[in-house]
Amino acid sequence: MKQSDERVTKFIAALEKLDPGERARLKRNAGKRLGEARSLGLFYRILPYGVSRYQEEMYFLVATLYPLAEGGGEKNFGASMRHARDSQNEKGLNRRMEVLLDADERQLPFRLRQAVRYLYSKRVTVNWHHLLSDLLRWNAPKRYIQQNWARSYFAK
Repeated sequence: MKQSDERVTKFIAALEKLDPGERARLKRNAGKRLGEARSLGLFYRILPYGVSRYQEEMYFLVATLYPLAEGGGEKNFGASMRHARDSQNEKGLNRRMEVLLDADERQLPFRLRQAVRYLYSKRVTVNWHHLLSDLLRWNAPKRYIQQNWARSYFAK
């Protein structure tokens, strides 16, 4: 297992062990950037050693979204969104997914928070480990994470 995968696994395990009060403190920061956050001590206490400053933003994003939905879920976030789609919501959800896939680093916390809340409302779980691993690669030049999510969501 690569070192980054070990860090992701360790971080998700730490999130699972948080008590309800700690989860609530993180939840209040959902959609915010690390520089705007409260509860920094809690976040850095569970952050694995060796995470780069750039990656801290993505770890923080997942930490604040984690209390919003149940864990488990499909292979990637696109598959989770597909699972929430039905004939009643398809048009709006397709548009929401397109906006999420086009989100840059600044827009991502807000867009992803909306999507996670939507999944929770539909009782669809999120694979947190997979989501964090994907977000750490969100800015890859070939946008392969976005392609994977789009394929999982839109492909027939």
